[in-house]
Parts: sequence; structure tokens; C-alpha cells
Amino acid sequence: MKAFRILTAGLAGLMIAASAHAAGGAAHPHAPEEGWPFEGVTGQFDQASLQRGYQVYQEVCSSCHSMKLLSYRNLGDPGGPFYDPDYPNPNDNPYVKALAAQNEILSPTPNEAGDYDFRPATPADRFRSPYPNDNAARAANGGAVPPDLSVITKARHGGASYVYSLLAGYPDDEVFKERVVTEATDDAPAEVQTVIDTSKLHIGHGDDHHYEGYLIQNVGQYYNPYMPGDTVPQFEGDPRHAPPGGFLAMPPQLVPGRVEYSDGTEATIEQMSYDVAQFLAWAGEPKQGNRRSLGLAVMVYLGILAILLWFSYKRIWRNVEH
Repeated sequence: MKAFRILTAGLAGLMIAASAHAAGGAAHPHAPEEGWPFEGVTGQFDQASLQRGYQVYQEVCSSCHSMKLLSYRNLGDPGGPFYDPDYPNPNDNPYVKALAAQNEILSPTPNEAGDYDFRPATPADRFRSPYPNDNAARAANGGAVPPDLSVITKARHGGASYVYSLLAGYPDDEVFKERVVTEATDDAPAEVQTVIDTSKLHIGHGDDHHYEGYLIQNVGQYYNPYMPGDTVPQFEGDPRHAPPGGFLAMPPQLVPGRVEYSDGTEATIEQMSYDVAQFLAWAGEPKQGNRRSLGLAVMVYLGILAILLWFSYKRIWRNVEH
């Protein structure tokens, strides 16, 4: 009898966990239709895309997100966005120097008066942080520190596809509507609420569900189907059919034409998301190209060695009966 009770409790726990999983979660992140060029055994990063991705990070993302593990000289490393074979030492790359100098950082050494001055960054410096410390970052972002992007594609399930899907996955303006909660009075203005008509949501990429109901978007929150979370508490509809995703504090950052690419590429939302996602994938593993090249050469060497050993074995033991 005791064993039966334990089994029943276990099955009930599994059912609760399954229902919670069904209610929460996020849409599965997807790669662009052409895939990622750096995937596969011989995959390599697209240098032109890396350059555009750095431009998106610098002009859009760097105002809130740091990249503390990356130095400006990494931009000129082999396989990096601005690698130039004429400058094997990236610290000597004039273009990398110019990119670094566009950012002012606080000098680690005091001046003659004992104060710390700002100076142009050099290739040896780390990427400039948008905030002097975490407390300042929390104060500027409602109590939450924006995540560092150095290894964001390693820290999030889906990697570059997650970044790409999240940035390009905010709902279109047509799904939003303003709803009056309380009418205005002589003492107080009207209370207006932003809601999302989920019947107009088109998540796509394998999600063929049709949602019915309204999703309440509170002030300072922004719905994204690729953000892990649970929309049930803010969903006015059947909780069993709540839309996937969650809410985050970052509003949509990419609008068509926000970045003017130096190479003339059209800056669509999908293109900017693709480029910055590839740049962040490179930032998470800047030596990936060298590692794969070395690994492929080692595998070829081991294959040739295995063949030679097999023929040697046959030669040495050819007259010996087994």
C-alpha cells in the first residue's frame, strides 16, 4: 500500500511538471534559412558579416551591454572581423587602432593631480563597458544588470540562433492595442493598458498553433516568443493554449535602417540580427577557425598514420600463421 502511494505521488508530480512545462517555455530558436556559415567541420565565419555585426554591436548594443572578455586587438586576430595578413600583430593594425580610439575609457593610472582621466582606448584595452560598475548598471535598468555579451551564445540554448530569433522575433505593431482599464476622472487620468491580440500572432517556424485571447504587457515589459518564460499569468484566454515565450525589459532595438552599413548592405531587421548574432558567436570563440583548421590537419595526419601502421602490420606478420 505504501509503495502504491509513492507511485501515485510520483505520477502526480510528473503530470504537474508536464503541465507546467506545456504552459511555459519559449518558441524554438531557428537559424536563418541559409544556415550559419561557421557550422560544420570546415565551417568558417563570414568576415564581411562579422564586420557588419561589430557595427551593429557598437552602434546599438554597446550602450547597455558590455563585452568584458574581449579586447580590441581580438578584432584583428586571424579569423576576426578586421584581420589583415599585413599585420600579424593585431596591435599594429591601423584600422583596429582607429576602431579602439573611437572609445574613451578611464585610464588605470592617475595623472599628476592624482585623478583618473579618460583617454582613447588602444588595441590592448578591453571593450569599453557602458557602466562604471554593476550598481550603476542596475540603477539605470530598473534593478537588473544587462547581461554581458562576451559568451552569450555559449550561455543560451540555441547559441547564435537564439540571438537571431530573439532580436528579429518581436511581434509586429499590428498585434498591439491600447485598452482603457479605468476612465479618467477629475482627480486622476485614465488608466490605459497595452494588450496583445494573440489571434494575430504569427510566430511561424514550426509553430502552427492558433491562439485566442489577449496577452497583457505591463509597463517596462516587452513580449517575445523566444524569451524563456511563462505567459499564463498575463494571458486572458485558455491557459492550456497560452502563447510561448516570456517578457523581458529590453524593447525592440532593431528597426529597418537603424544602422547604415559601410559596405552598402541593406539594413533590414533580419540582416542586422543575422550579422550581430554571427559576431557574438565569433566573440564567444574567436579561435574557432584556427582550432578547426588544426583539428582537420591532425585528423588527416592520424588517418595517414593509421594506413601506414596497417600496411606495416601486414608486412611484418605476413609469414606468421595466426
